[in-house]
Amino acid sequence: MKLHYAAASPFVRKVLVVLHETGQIDDVELLDCAPSPLAPDDDFRSKNPLAKLPTLERPDGPSLYDSRVICAYLDDRAKSGLYLAGNAHWDTLVLEATADGIMDAGIQMVYEARFRPEEKQWPEWVEGQWGKASTAINTLNDRWIEQLSGPLNMGQIAVASRSRVSQRVPPSGYNPAPARSSK
Repeated sequence: MKLHYAAASPFVRKVLVVLHETGQIDDVELLDCAPSPLAPDDDFRSKNPLAKLPTLERPDGPSLYDSRVICAYLDDRAKSGLYLAGNAHWDTLVLEATADGIMDAGIQMVYEARFRPEEKQWPEWVEGQWGKASTAINTLNDRWIEQLSGPLNMGQIAVASRSRVSQRVPPSGYNPAPARSSK
């Protein structure tokens, strides 16, 4: 298999953790790439029409993209049980979705500064993204903290993978209820 990745991506970080935790890292060739949302590479787009990272080329079918799809595939391939059964399955998926939402908001803030000309940047939109991330972090602390202990599962991996996003400094002038840390 071949994983198209960029080390700075929290979504790639999530896939790499699953590869390590399930003992599959040696089954994958890592291909460092940096697709631009403004000028995607045609060869890469042929593997992933969205031209986003991560993308996993596999020998037994078309490429997989979106970290949730790749992680579920790797979990199934290794029979590792990172997606729990019963009611815990849904909690794991919601925890993963919450962490992915934090990562999405963080990437949107970075893209706003990196790819938009300064005169077209929209500070209120960036503040809205920070608000999403801050609210989700508080929800992790208030609702999901007990799910973050115990045997390793996909929700825990997703939350750990988003750690850099929650360490970003909020936009100037943004003053919501601060993200609360767990005890």
